[in-house]
Amino acid sequence: MVSGFEPLSGATVYNALTDQPLIILAVNPRINIGVLEGIFGAAKSMNSVVIFELARSEANLKGGYTGLTPENFAKNVKEAAKKVNHPWYILHADHTTVQKGTPEEIEDVKNLIRSQIKAGYSSFAIDASFLFNIEGTTEHEQLQRNIEVTTELANFIKLNMKNKSFGLEVEVGEIGKKDSEGFVYTTVAEATTYLEALNENGVFPNLLAIANGSSHGNVYDENGRPIEKITINIPRTIEIGEAIAPYNVKLAQHGTTGTPLELIEKYFPKGMILKCNVGTHWMNIVWDVLKEYDPPLYEKIWNWTLDTYRPKSIGKSDDQIFGTDGKYAIKNFYNDLYKIDVETIEAIRATAFNEATKFMEAFNSRDSVEIVKKAL
Repeated sequence: MVSGFEPLSGATVYNALTDQPLIILAVNPRINIGVLEGIFGAAKSMNSVVIFELARSEANLKGGYTGLTPENFAKNVKEAAKKVNHPWYILHADHTTVQKGTPEEIEDVKNLIRSQIKAGYSSFAIDASFLFNIEGTTEHEQLQRNIEVTTELANFIKLNMKNKSFGLEVEVGEIGKKDSEGFVYTTVAEATTYLEALNENGVFPNLLAIANGSSHGNVYDENGRPIEKITINIPRTIEIGEAIAPYNVKLAQHGTTGTPLELIEKYFPKGMILKCNVGTHWMNIVWDVLKEYDPPLYEKIWNWTLDTYRPKSIGKSDDQIFGTDGKYAIKNFYNDLYKIDVETIEAIRATAFNEATKFMEAFNSRDSVEIVKKAL
């Protein structure tokens, strides 16, 4: 049974839906106002489970770049669930990233995890993909530090969750990384070596994030014009999805903003990919609504972003600078954003509702609640 409006266990939901031809929408709502209610409304109308998440960079003990801590993010999500009356959601810690692997960094991550657990998070993503040893001569040697840190943090989560069920996502391959030849893709051998080593260490993740040609945020052409994201390598994704099936692990697709919905609907291997992250899209919605409904606030945010980042972005168009760095204005204008008028909030809510409905239709997640109910 569902306990009030507390988040569902990630593990329970992932396991219940593991053999279904669908993808769960995972939302990074950097700006909560209007967006949360809109997406919850879409999930209710579709009878769909939904995931709400923020990365370590977006929400941490100092507010990240959104001004949100795990505590107030969890509070906002729970309040929106109550208001819409849709308790079928997961609260996920996206990209709990470790970039250097120093004791100080790992302790900082553990403090964040403690806060997330206290706030009621029910699923966690450990991202130690940056810890790649280029001098290693085998996959295991190259991934050794990632394996060690992921194991340490997974065990830390398990200990602090105190036998409470939770979802676990891990990552191999740095998402969006490029070399002189283009995107660097996770290999099948890296994926299976990584999961085999984690299993040997007693860590059994539900989801694996890979580098498959996606990237976070908006993308632009050489002239600074926004373009669709059509770089995801579907054959490699399927290859890895098939190879990791014996480990009872599904894929988490990152960086979906900008990917055409018809491409997702037709080509994404639903069920093999179980979780799909959409983040920047919801921020873009807020900017578009503000531009129409609150031009003075939009202009203040636009000007601050360009004044701050144009000197560091030589050769980029103003649209590209704002589309790339506008997210850093959210914390700076936090009070203004959360004081917008009712009409503006409603426009955000309605747009988020419509867009989330389109994603859920493309993901084939309608009536996923009924499947999860049977597992409870």
